[in-house]
Amino acid sequence: MTQMIETQNPPSTIEPPQHLPTTTNPTNPQKNHKLTLIPLIFLIYFEVAGGPYGEEPAVKAAGPLLAILGFLIFPFIWSVPEALITAELSTTFPGNGGFVIWADKAFGPFWGSLMGSWKFLTGVINIASFPVLCISYLEEIFPVLDSGVPRKLAILGSTLFLSLVNYTGLTIVGYVAVALGVISLAPFIIMSLIAIPKIHPHRWLSLGQKGVKKDWNLFFNTLFWNLNFWDNVSTMAGEVENPRKTFPLALFSSVVFTCLGYIIPLMAVTGAVDVDQRDWDTGFMANAAEMISGKWLKFWIEIGAVLSTIGLFEAQLSSSAFQILGMAEIAFLPKFFGLRSKWFNTPWVGIVLSTTISLGMSYMDFQDIISSANFLYSLGMLLEFASFLWLRRKFPLIKRPYRVPMRLPLLVIMCLIPCGFLVFIMAIATKLVYLISGLMTIGGIGWYFLMKFCKSKKLLKFNDKVDDTYVE
Repeated sequence: MTQMIETQNPPSTIEPPQHLPTTTNPTNPQKNHKLTLIPLIFLIYFEVAGGPYGEEPAVKAAGPLLAILGFLIFPFIWSVPEALITAELSTTFPGNGGFVIWADKAFGPFWGSLMGSWKFLTGVINIASFPVLCISYLEEIFPVLDSGVPRKLAILGSTLFLSLVNYTGLTIVGYVAVALGVISLAPFIIMSLIAIPKIHPHRWLSLGQKGVKKDWNLFFNTLFWNLNFWDNVSTMAGEVENPRKTFPLALFSSVVFTCLGYIIPLMAVTGAVDVDQRDWDTGFMANAAEMISGKWLKFWIEIGAVLSTIGLFEAQLSSSAFQILGMAEIAFLPKFFGLRSKWFNTPWVGIVLSTTISLGMSYMDFQDIISSANFLYSLGMLLEFASFLWLRRKFPLIKRPYRVPMRLPLLVIMCLIPCGFLVFIMAIATKLVYLISGLMTIGGIGWYFLMKFCKSKKLLKFNDKVDDTYVE
């Protein structure tokens, strides 16, 4: 893993001429402020995690030992391979289209478009979950938000306000993410330190209470939801300063940062607090903080949860909005979808579209939101792993500023392990999730043929797609 930040290329390889499909084409260069390393690290952190908020159901589903093992092992079989692939492909194809470009270059425009549909829908479903998670913590302070009209208004108001913040610019969002990350993680660091004298290590070995049935669907979906989306930042590659060097280092730092942010508080609380396993619902960390130190720390964690969900929301909305812009710039969507704000140079059409769809999803059951996002994301990731392997075979001589230091057979093995998990996640989904995901996939296929028809009949204006074929 330490090699992730190094530039890798076989010394004997003669590199061919190339034209990278960069999609950075701002309408106002003066306002084109690029993301630097530290804000990018925190944006990736919020794309993936945002803190230990939301990891509690893993304990409820399978007990302390399996939850701890899950957050220790899962990053190595899932997060690390995904981050490595993102580092290689984002530096080889540094454009706002991200994974859409990868699938298009590997298998053609149909698969590029379908990848865009799956990932965009995953993104907006994920966006919808953050206000719900935020309100789940706030209702501990304000019980009126538990249900009914106040809850619905709180979700609506928070979604619209945070979308407005996103409109002010990616650079601002990046530095806001840094501040939010520091403030929201601080109470967990304090709680973990205070908990040390109260920890009983034997509690870590518990497989769960007698009489509490293990919920494998909830367990694996919680792990997956808390440790995925490493590739989402690829849609902002065109907005990053020197992406070929910055991306690998930012991804490596974020992997370490995220894993420690989950496992340390989880071990502290499971070791120090003895409660009914069924109490480990989303938001339980705040109650645990009160048991360990007092109400002041509970209040801080609840405020931190609100700040964390703001960071999660902003990072995911940025990714989805720039994906729409990138798809318009490479002619997968009409030019209109690539419009930027005259004041902030942000993709305002992408922001409005993402916000509108996510609002419609916000009133679904929280677990259904997570499961639907995971299923669509699994489909997209299977295509992404296949694209990565096929691009290695199809273009073996392209200059790769960062190259995963393995040959193709080992890369296949590296990808097979997470692919097996993806298939498992889809296999344990509920009938409702199958229905939602199936309808959305059919919609994505229909959208591709609609855009193809509009382009052939010149019903809508599209950008001219640049011929960026690699010559070998």
